[in-house]
Amino acid sequence: MLRLILVALVPLALGGCIKSMAVNALGDALAQGGGTYARDDDPDLVAAATPFGLKTIESLLDAEPEHRGLLLAAARGFTQYGYAFTQVEADYVEDADFDEAQHLRRRAKRLYARARAYGVRGLEVEHEDLIERLRSDRKDALSDLEDEDVPLLYWTATAWAAGVALDKDDVELAADLDLVEAMIDRAFALEPTYGAGALHDFYVAWYGGRPKAAGGSDDKARHHMEQSLEVSKGQRVAPLVSFAEIVSVKRQNKAEFTELLQRALAFDADSAPPHRLANLVAQKRARWLLAQVDDLFLE
Repeated sequence: MLRLILVALVPLALGGCIKSMAVNALGDALAQGGGTYARDDDPDLVAAATPFGLKTIESLLDAEPEHRGLLLAAARGFTQYGYAFTQVEADYVEDADFDEAQHLRRRAKRLYARARAYGVRGLEVEHEDLIERLRSDRKDALSDLEDEDVPLLYWTATAWAAGVALDKDDVELAADLDLVEAMIDRAFALEPTYGAGALHDFYVAWYGGRPKAAGGSDDKARHHMEQSLEVSKGQRVAPLVSFAEIVSVKRQNKAEFTELLQRALAFDADSAPPHRLANLVAQKRARWLLAQVDDLFLE
């Protein structure tokens, strides 16, 4: 009888092991980034395909809830989808349908919250109670973080900051902005060139979008824009668009605004395949911003 039980259980055990191996292998692949998506030349196709991919990742996480690769893929994917295909779409439709724009912004905030939660989970797989430790003993908590934590630090902080930017009245969310800054600063100290300048892009918005009294600095934002362009060898136009929208508008520098956006639009997205999709999304933003020039500038 014992032999029969063991014989019956072996296939089940093997099945569970094989399933776990398959999920782990797929999770590792997903953690490397969506190269096929990044190279795509059709943002609308990617926008339509992404939700299925994100729900697939969540299904895999049900099987392997502590797989850091899957948690990174979820944090990254929900943040990217929340911005590129939800938040910015709200701006594009607002004049024609204000209610729809508000709905899209609320949805984007929920997507960012989901991304942040997955990012925190991913970090805390290796660093137990990291967020609470950051609140109580920041120096000690940050010292535990290493190079392999940089992607999760970046996407968690980005989703967190994006949620705050969408709803500045959310006091509970905004109260932890100092944690966001600490995570980004640690990521930057570990790997300043991460994401071909992505950390510099974060600082463009961080310093450019904050008042001087809260640590904002247009000069620092400009420095990081230039550094982002240098790190990417000029193959990413997002820093140009971000600086124009945030700093040039704030300073009411219409000439600079126009020049930066025209530079972004002049770039051939096909010349940098690894960044094609991101560049096309940024160029769409640049065209929309140029169309709003009369509303953005008082002259």
